[in-house]
Amino acid sequence: MTTALIVELYRQLPRRRKGESEASWSARLRSATEAFAEAVRQRYTEGTLQRLLNGDSVTRQAATLALGLLGTLDSNAPLAARLHDPDEDVRELASDALWGIWFRGNDPEQAEELRRLLRLRDRARLLAALDAFIEKAPGFAEAINQRAIVHFQLKQYERSIADCERVLLLNPYHFGAQVGMAQCYLQLRKNRAALKAFRNALRLHPTLEGVEETIRALEKTLGEEERREEK
Repeated sequence: MTTALIVELYRQLPRRRKGESEASWSARLRSATEAFAEAVRQRYTEGTLQRLLNGDSVTRQAATLALGLLGTLDSNAPLAARLHDPDEDVRELASDALWGIWFRGNDPEQAEELRRLLRLRDRARLLAALDAFIEKAPGFAEAINQRAIVHFQLKQYERSIADCERVLLLNPYHFGAQVGMAQCYLQLRKNRAALKAFRNALRLHPTLEGVEETIRALEKTLGEEERREEK
């Protein structure tokens, strides 16, 4: 299968028309993206799409988008590598693609169940539901990550950190869990641990918004603390 075909399919995706409403644009893009995914599914294997991640910039964009729509956790490492891509569009697509495959996991039924649970608005009910779900699906890293988020929202920071650590054991590329853990350490006023976690997140995803600034602020704070201790 030639590289040119996936590029042709990718270039057929629509651009927003001048003055077009958000609803109209979203509907057109959703329909076109579904057609793109189906065309790619019929013509490419996941392994071929992974190899295309090493092509020129437009080919990398097309393959990254396709893997985000169709890929499995087998594409986790290749897509994580694209977070360091010199092309900004590839980096953004890779970030979105990773979230896509993380939420899909390895089991479509489990993925659908997780999406259903996340529609619960009551945090206590959601937490109880996630506890029960994770008992049945202990290897579903994104379910654990979502529980970490709920723990954070409930100010249960130690529990959130424990879940983030568990996520990273299952999925060492999960920059979201790494940032979540860093935020928990900040809330606990454990600045050194927070700095280490933020640095680890930036190593995974070098263009995470706001992380470099937070690292600089923590480095300054810790430097001032060290100078005070020396006096």
